[in-house]
Amino acid sequence: MMMESKADTTDKLKLNPPILLINFKAYPQGTGENAVKLAEIVEDVSNSFKDVTFVIAPQTIDLRLVNKVVKNTKIFAQHVDPVHLGAFTGSTPPELVKKVGAVGTLLNHSERRVAHEIIKKTIEINKEVGLITCACAGSPEESGKIAQYYPEFLAFEPPELIGTGISVSKAKPEVLKKSIENILAKGNGKVIPLCGAGISNGDDVAKAIELGAKGVLVASAVVKSKDPYSILHEMAEAASV
Repeated sequence: MMMESKADTTDKLKLNPPILLINFKAYPQGTGENAVKLAEIVEDVSNSFKDVTFVIAPQTIDLRLVNKVVKNTKIFAQHVDPVHLGAFTGSTPPELVKKVGAVGTLLNHSERRVAHEIIKKTIEINKEVGLITCACAGSPEESGKIAQYYPEFLAFEPPELIGTGISVSKAKPEVLKKSIENILAKGNGKVIPLCGAGISNGDDVAKAIELGAKGVLVASAVVKSKDPYSILHEMAEAASV
């Protein structure tokens, strides 16, 4: 049997922008059966926007459940550890989340920060097993540093704005622009920049893309919404223009 080359594997680790990545966090509205319902809503919206890539990041325990109800929507884990399958109690190996349907993972979210040496090692293992990494950074400087580890995506998220409803694309446009410049420069154009923190509506998405982001990372605005379908539809419309 012909072995798959590293280049072939890398080619498969691609999701076309614009990206809408919805982090379910551990909100009750996005766990268990609610995670399934929300995944179905995302899938429903995705059917109307073929030019937008929809990604969801549920709790690890819910990955297998949501994988049963989506087709177009891609699934990410919220975190993995830099270990392979084996004697690693309490760790989440990249191979494990891939086996239950995930194609990628978040890494270094402000609510799950890890040391840079861990980020680098985790990205390397993810590439080995064929898992996409969306790393997160809290400053333009950190964005540039992490971009040098070549995650497929890098989301700039100032931690002070996460969950506030105040979008970085409007509150700190110059900082977002600098972060994107650092990502593109330090990642040699190979790392796709995303924008997170406080993204709440279509206007926020449009502004982020206007400033150079290739998509957004959102959470509470969708997961805790009384009408997630409508807000997702609005964001997708803004992203697809």
